[in-house]
Amino acid sequence: MDVSAEHMVEQARERFQLQDYYGAIHLLEEVVAAGRAFADAHHVLGLSYSLVGQQDQALAQLDRALALNPHYIEALVHRAIVLNELGREAEADAAFRRAAQVGGEPREGFAAHVAAKLANQHAALGDAYLGAGGLTQAIGEYQQALTLGPAFHDLRYKLGRMLLEAGRALDAREHFEIIVRARPTYLDAAAMLGLACYLAGDGLAAKAVWEECRERRPEDPRVEAYLAMLARNDAPVSVAVPASGGDGDPPSAHPSSRSGRKKRS
Repeated sequence: MDVSAEHMVEQARERFQLQDYYGAIHLLEEVVAAGRAFADAHHVLGLSYSLVGQQDQALAQLDRALALNPHYIEALVHRAIVLNELGREAEADAAFRRAAQVGGEPREGFAAHVAAKLANQHAALGDAYLGAGGLTQAIGEYQQALTLGPAFHDLRYKLGRMLLEAGRALDAREHFEIIVRARPTYLDAAAMLGLACYLAGDGLAAKAVWEECRERRPEDPRVEAYLAMLARNDAPVSVAVPASGGDGDPPSAHPSSRSGRKKRS
């Protein structure tokens, strides 16, 4: 089983807190190379590069974080600091002004940085509910988080997986479609979009999504398993939905499987 990108980012954060910046860089570069990184991963990678004196690499990663989330105020501030260290003072001043501007843009009545903090707190509470078996409550917390941080696609991805576990394939499909539109290279989200399509009864859409995933990442065993499932079964079958805490194993391609939820007719 592959280690999930989310788990690797969490490990990198631990390395960062221990001031093992090279360890954090190693883990995050793996995530980035696999095309699985969200804005947070690029941000922490940029900070790590900055703290080991590699400012050009730091700037590149902070730029990538902001390309994914232009309102990421911490990335804006740290980008300004890196620009200043590179001697690009005029650009640094402009970046600081942009950070101040974004920090004053309200979301749901809160300043942007406050809304971002609250969104992460809702997600943390959702994780606690999920760990205690409260899937419905976890979904509610993540929905609140996305109201405050609609560009937080890492949270949207986790919400989509939980919705699949709850049997809400159509709702999950909507969230995975948003992610794939924003992040076409995030193939894990695309693979889950295919699964949501299949569970919602749209086998043709699922096949199209998975075939595109196979072209872009032919080594992914999950995609092969999904396509084999489609090829072998014309009727609805039981499909194992990967747990929301990680990437999970490929689904069973056998009609006799008893795990997971059944496709709705």
